[in-house]
Amino acid sequence: MQTRLLPAAVVEDHADLAAVVPAVEAAFAAYERGDVQMPAKSYIDLPRYNGDFRSMPAYLDTGEWDAAAVKWVNVHPDNEAEYGLPTVMGTIIYSEPRNAFPLALIDGTTITRLRTGAAAAVATDHLARADATSMGLVGAGTQAYTQLEAIATVRDINSVVVTDVEEEAVADFVDTFEGRFDVRPGSVDEAAACDIVSTLTPVEDPIVTSVGDHTHVNAMGADAVGKHEIADAVLEDATLVIDDYEQCTHSGEINVPWSAGASTTRTSTLNWVQSSPTASPAAARTAVPRASRCSTRRDWRFRMSRPPTSPTSERTRPAPERSFPS
Repeated sequence: MQTRLLPAAVVEDHADLAAVVPAVEAAFAAYERGDVQMPAKSYIDLPRYNGDFRSMPAYLDTGEWDAAAVKWVNVHPDNEAEYGLPTVMGTIIYSEPRNAFPLALIDGTTITRLRTGAAAAVATDHLARADATSMGLVGAGTQAYTQLEAIATVRDINSVVVTDVEEEAVADFVDTFEGRFDVRPGSVDEAAACDIVSTLTPVEDPIVTSVGDHTHVNAMGADAVGKHEIADAVLEDATLVIDDYEQCTHSGEINVPWSAGASTTRTSTLNWVQSSPTASPAAARTAVPRASRCSTRRDWRFRMSRPPTSPTSERTRPAPERSFPS
């Protein structure tokens, strides 16, 4: 047996985004059926380098074939400025479950970028308005490009508003897409007022303080404890759709308000739906982003105070001791 080395160029050649989106949707469904073992990711915090490492193991058994892999990935926001390296880099070890032989060492940076965009597209497809045509992007980094490309495979996007603290990043984004979309720079409020908005920043103080009446939000930036892009008032007025309870409350967009409620009066209310890609359309239209992400819809008005025991039922506090697989 031989271990294959699959660099970024090979992954790019064989991972068309239009095919990645349904593949990610199928993975969510497999997780819902119980065909997947996927523990919550673990972290190694590196404050001296303003970064961290994360490890993410998983095992999938479809009945016809099975597979095992682990991804080792970092997030170092200063990389580009200081070293000319990407903020996020990853390596995947793909193993044969029968004997643990490492079948491949795969570039995980490209897979992570495509998977994250595809996960938002899956959520958008199931949750956003069918007639959505405008998209906002809060953050104009590498993932913004993939978000637009992926979501444009599930909605007929015409107009795009992009915002970032770096004007050059916004200008580069506009230059890339102005031939395909009506794309322009704008403010955070303008981006968040679109039919669909993806938030892609590592901030710890919320920057999205309002959204449109029917805006679908892909809250993608918060991926570690303390990160928080969306103001609490917006979250409390929205329906939150998650894929994994343990991961989302630990390090997803809701981790800060959730922790505050858990450590004080435990009375804060969040509208909550657990994901269920295999549920009937009437049950809740709830395929969702990757673990640690949240999606919201402001025009769904009902209240849940804690994660449900099933994809469509309510559960009140106290919170369970284990995660609720989606």
